[in-house]
Amino acid sequence: MSGDIAAAGDFITGALAARAVEPHAGDTQGHADGGLCLNCGTRLIGAHCHACGQSGHVHRTIGAIGHEIAHGVFHFEGKIWRTLPMLVWRPGDLTRRYVAGERARFVSPLAVFLFTVFLMFATISALGGDIAELVTPERISSNIVGFARGVEKAQAGLDKAETQRARLAAQGKPTREVDQEIAALRTTIAALKRTQAGDGPNDQFTLTNAKTGWTALDHGIAKANKNPGLALYKLQTSAYKYSWLLIPISTPFVALMFLWRRRFGLYDHAIFVTYSLAFMMLMVIALMLIGVAGIGAGWIVLGVFVIPPMHMFRQLRGAYSLRKRSALWRTVVLLVFAWTALITFALLLAMHGLTD
Repeated sequence: MSGDIAAAGDFITGALAARAVEPHAGDTQGHADGGLCLNCGTRLIGAHCHACGQSGHVHRTIGAIGHEIAHGVFHFEGKIWRTLPMLVWRPGDLTRRYVAGERARFVSPLAVFLFTVFLMFATISALGGDIAELVTPERISSNIVGFARGVEKAQAGLDKAETQRARLAAQGKPTREVDQEIAALRTTIAALKRTQAGDGPNDQFTLTNAKTGWTALDHGIAKANKNPGLALYKLQTSAYKYSWLLIPISTPFVALMFLWRRRFGLYDHAIFVTYSLAFMMLMVIALMLIGVAGIGAGWIVLGVFVIPPMHMFRQLRGAYSLRKRSALWRTVVLLVFAWTALITFALLLAMHGLTD
């Protein structure tokens, strides 16, 4: 229940945060009172003040607060329902039209990005995907109990196999097959006992014992080893807070592919990157929901490897007016750049989390 409440809170927060950065261009609501603007005193000649943009009708009721929340979450001025279909099917056309100045019809890329970030983490929270829960003391205790039960089960099998071998030997029958079974069970028991004690290669709760020479980093690694759940929680929180860093990290990589095309500037590439990242997060949300619906993991893996390059190709070709061959080689390069940017982002998060 608490997870659902947290997820709903993340969803509403994302919508309101996105609305906060979204310009009011294209708004049609409001009432012209024919009086003066309550914000700047300019005489109203329409639904909104032409000097400062404030609506001519100001709500002063408690119900208006709920209306603002619902408006931010569900309406988004109606522009979200024009933006999302184009983001999915015609991303290049959306990017090109927004860069060219067609702003009133579409949600800005930053607003879409913020909304999808919050929505993705809300979905993870709703599906019980808190990464810190993977290594809580309760989960570790559960694993230890599971190992102990495995040892008991294997030991019972070994006792049974040894009894069977003694009976076959007394009857003068071959014991080759049961000897192999006994050897395998003994190996299994030994491996389970080592893993249960934390001495085996499957010990997943130790980050590393290496010393880097960087005092702050070594101290952070030591703390992460003592409390891996807290370390993973901080990593998840940092990814949530600093996801916007993906935009400045990725934009220079896209710019490298168009160095000789002077008509495209960093602004164009930043818009391209922001819309592209927003789509990728929507894809992650969709794949998580598909997984919950029971669709096979093979189809999800196929989607991970097929959908991103197809979307990148379509967005590159439409946004930069490229021919197929030109868009194709840039898609391949962009995939490499995307992984590089993602790894860079992950390393920065890890460094921040361990040295903070």
